[in-house]
Amino acid sequence: MHIDDALTARKSVRAFRPDPVPLSLVTEILEIASRAPSGTNIQPWKVHVVAGETRRRLEAEVLAHRETQPADDGAEFPRTSKRKEPYITRMRTLGKEMYSLLGIPKGDKEANWRQWGRNYQFFDAPVGLLFTLDKDLDAMSFIDIGILMQSIMLAAKARGLDTCAQGAWNNYWSVTRRVLGVPEDEYIICGMSLGYADESAAVNTLVSEREPLSDFVTFHGFD
Repeated sequence: MHIDDALTARKSVRAFRPDPVPLSLVTEILEIASRAPSGTNIQPWKVHVVAGETRRRLEAEVLAHRETQPADDGAEFPRTSKRKEPYITRMRTLGKEMYSLLGIPKGDKEANWRQWGRNYQFFDAPVGLLFTLDKDLDAMSFIDIGILMQSIMLAAKARGLDTCAQGAWNNYWSVTRRVLGVPEDEYIICGMSLGYADESAAVNTLVSEREPLSDFVTFHGFD
């Protein structure tokens, strides 16, 4: 698949088939994605790949933990951003479209809670990835992790797989840390689902809109 086609075809998939993804294919994706650039080539990322019984255990323990109203229901690292327009409208537009496809009406807290919990099931994808980062690194290394994740998503798409990047996994980090043996000196940044999209699922028809270049690009010095 040409890189342009992978970029255009990639989208966040929130329903997967149970078909297993061979370890050899996951390894191939990670090896090619490891060519992602990082500031001064420090390659700060660490990736935990879960499948099989470990994935099932992680899912079960996180879902049980979140029902206890735990203290770690937010990221362990600082997240102080205050969203304003136009970001609020973009976020709400996506949410409205997605929950409409899921058949979840506005204000249905129980259904919303269940759907949010689907994050911790990796939307039924057979493979989950968790990305961690040394706590003593600065914000630039968060950018490096994002570049790696995009590389993984494109490499996966080029091989017929789909993904969903999941910020939800920086919640309930105490369980993820315990189950996967993540050291205390690392932040759990986010997760990713990896597998084959369930094309029959209505939610997977969602393609989020993109703003025109005129809204976010300023050209300087061109004749």
